Amino acid sequence: MIGEVSIYGLYVPPLLLLTLAALVLCRVLNLALARTGFYRLVWHPALFDFSLFVIVLGTLAYFTRNWS
Repeated sequence: MIGEVSIYGLYVPPLLLLTLAALVLCRVLNLALARTGFYRLVWHPALFDFSLFVIVLGTLAYFTRNWS
């Protein structure tokens, strides 16, 4: 990953941008899983949502680590 990203002169860490992207993707996945009734099979939905967020964030970080 690069050191920082400039957005209109404001320097932000790339992890912040990846976190925002992961939040959006997780929200879409949560809505899709809720519509299919998947959460009836989940023991602890909040823990599942958190682990899904960590997996999505890790995947995004892995695939964007070589951007320059």
